[in-house]
Amino acid sequence: MRFSQSWLVGSPYVQLTKPHSQEWLCYTNPMFSLKDRVALVTGASQGIGRATALALAQSGARVAAAARNAEKLASVVAEIAAAGGEALPVKMDVADADQVKAGFRQTLEKFGRLDILVNNAAITRDGLAVRMKPEDWDAVLRTNLTGAHLCSQQAMAVMMRARYGRIINVASVVAETGNPGQANYVAAKAGLIGLTRALALEIASRNITVNAVAPGFVVSPMTDPLPQNVKDALLARIPLGRMGCDAEVAAAIVFLASEEAGYITGAVLDVNGGLRMG
Repeated sequence: MRFSQSWLVGSPYVQLTKPHSQEWLCYTNPMFSLKDRVALVTGASQGIGRATALALAQSGARVAAAARNAEKLASVVAEIAAAGGEALPVKMDVADADQVKAGFRQTLEKFGRLDILVNNAAITRDGLAVRMKPEDWDAVLRTNLTGAHLCSQQAMAVMMRARYGRIINVASVVAETGNPGQANYVAAKAGLIGLTRALALEIASRNITVNAVAPGFVVSPMTDPLPQNVKDALLARIPLGRMGCDAEVAAAIVFLASEEAGYITGAVLDVNGGLRMG
């Protein structure tokens, strides 16, 4: 008994024989291959963004690496090229709508398509909520949440025409647990999870998935300045007994960007060493 493949449109699998038999589904591409895909990564000059740009390129994607620091971007792009990949530096501040439009236009002019967006750009302006300056609140929300919205708008316009896309938002464990002294950051990252789910519902019919990764405490330029006693206190709360590394978060992002994750949307993938479960 054989069936039409029409119900598998958009899936990397093909139907071979009768349902529920061992040979029913056969994968048609190498696992986690992103060959012929184009990805744009924000905040790609360092930390998780840099690791993600490198990992996507290693999986075969052509990468537009976007950030504000042109010098650091050049280093990332050179590293990708040295490994045999192809990348484009895109100097862009996600908090500026005009720069976002220009950055996406530059990417499309270079590569002609966009399949994957990773909203990773983020800043911190920490302080107790009772004394937090309005400008510190606004700056963090503008970059960490509004920036993701602006980038997603640009990406969705392209992906909807192609009827394919992957949008991955980098949230945080503190969006799910809270964190004192970071009301602005926590609110922005929690909002990013809400945005993820809203967009997932809006554009699922166009074969576009939208998911979030929620990293725990990761060794990065954002956590490096923490005093050692603070780091020790954090480690005591993590069941795996260590901080994560940016490559581990990048691996989760590559998975969500892949064909294998095509039936996952509106999800939050925790990468936190067990700091938060459930």
